[in-house]
Order: sequence, then C-alpha cells, then structure tokens
Amino acid sequence: MNIVIFGAGAIGSLLGALLAKKNKIVFVGRTPHITCIQKKGITIKGKTHLSFKIPAVESAMDIPFVADLFILTVKSYDTETASKEILPYINDKTIVLSIQNGLDNIEKMQHSIQKNHILAGITMHGTIFSKPGEIIHTGKGETILGELDGSQSQRLKNLVEVFNEARIKTQISQDIIKEIWIKAIINSSINPLTAFFGCKNGYLLENPLLERITELVCKESISIASSQGISLSPLEIIEKTKEVIRNTAMNHSSMLQSIQQGKKTEINAINGKLVKIGTHHKIDTTLNRILTELITRLSPS
Repeated sequence: MNIVIFGAGAIGSLLGALLAKKNKIVFVGRTPHITCIQKKGITIKGKTHLSFKIPAVESAMDIPFVADLFILTVKSYDTETASKEILPYINDKTIVLSIQNGLDNIEKMQHSIQKNHILAGITMHGTIFSKPGEIIHTGKGETILGELDGSQSQRLKNLVEVFNEARIKTQISQDIIKEIWIKAIINSSINPLTAFFGCKNGYLLENPLLERITELVCKESISIASSQGISLSPLEIIEKTKEVIRNTAMNHSSMLQSIQQGKKTEINAINGKLVKIGTHHKIDTTLNRILTELITRLSPS
C-alpha cells in the first residue's frame, strides 16, 4: 500500500517504520524530526530495533505518491487542521485511519472528511520521542482497528492483514467507538498522573497512594462512559489499566513528554472531554476536573 503517516511523532514513526518493510511509506511531520529523517533515516530502539531511510516531508503537498491510506497520528488539538490539509489528496478509495488519543477526533475529522473514508483505531504500544530521528519503543501492546458502523468490511480486513504482516499485532473490532472509550479511560487514569508527578508509568503501581488514585479516576471515567451507553466492568477496566501500566512501565506517557518539551497537552481531549460529558449528564467529575486543571496550569495554552 501507499501509506502516509500524517503526524509522524513517536507512535506514528514506530508504526510507519514497521509498515515500511512491505509498504511504500512517507512521513509527514515537523522540523527538526523530518529534517533528521531526511538526512539520516529513522532509528527505532528498545523493544524494536530498526534503522533505515524513509521519505519524509513537512507538508501534504510534498507527498510523492497517491495515497491509499492516511494514518492520522497528530495530537488531538491538531486534528481539524490536519483533516483540512489532507482533504485535497483524498480520492474515492482513500482510507483515513485515526490512531490518536482522545474522545473527539472522529467528530473533528468529519468537519472536513466524509464519514465513509474514515476508520478508527487504538494502539497500546508505548513510545518515547528520544530525539529527532530516534524513537524508543518502550512497551508492546495490542492494536485494534474498526469501521465506525461496526461492519467487517473487506477494506478493514485487508488493512488488518497489512498491519499483521508488518508484525503489528492487530485485530478487528465490531465496536471501535467502545474501544476508543476504553483507551480514553485508561489514558485519563495514567497520563495526567504521570505528567503531574513527573514519573514513568510503572511508578503508578509502585506507589500505593497513586495506585489507589488511578483506580478512583478509572471508576469515575467508567461512570461517565455509562452515560454515553458504554457499559463497562469497573473491575475489568481497572485490571486492563494496570496491565497497560505494567506493559509500559518504563514509558513516559505522551502527556508527560509534552510537559517536558514545553508543548501543549491533550488533556482537553481526554479528561477535559470527560468532564464536559459528565457535567452534561450530572455525573460526578471531581477527579477528572482536578486533573484537567492541574495539567492545564502546567502546560502552555
């Protein structure tokens, strides 16, 4: 396939590097990461070891081929801008796959892109942006892709096969929106705590107080999800959250990395969105509200 990784940061670079073994890939991202890739190629260290040249550009207008697939891995707050930028390069058969954090990316994409072009996915791989041109793969996890309507289309099956051939362990979901909610609940319980305390994911289970707070945030987020018709078992999701923490114990969450780099975080697309939904349905959002306010004060606007 001709695949564009649009927003080639940590997770996008990992996925693109793995997919490049059997597909034609181009990265679209920001300087100086793209400049470094153009000069020296991309290097993946940690759980995966790869180092090779991949075409990289800074604008959609410089993409050197007609894309079969855009994988959108930009930060949630850049989703609308990215959707508008790629719109002129979408033809009748182009797939746009969102693999992003946050609860409102699909809604944002549909402001520009027709729904029939959009697929969604989540991944639990842990990555750290080490330096321009270098990514550390800190933890392996599942990747799940799905059609928005839950159908098992041929294009979805083909895409899952492409991912699995690249050794990105991937499965089909018949309810990808539910999977996005589960990922958001997990992120709401891990990312802001690690960002505020400046710790690796694993420390949340090493510190009994933080482990308890993680559980309480998880329960509150699950309660908010139920107002949207997303029925989840608190025990199962809390255990799944802890499993993610164990699998990515040495990882710095993407939110912590944003704080460390002086960049805007995705707090409003995760905990902030949960607060809005919960408040609308008159559900207690105390913990998510506190975390949103704490991270907002730490990060640039």
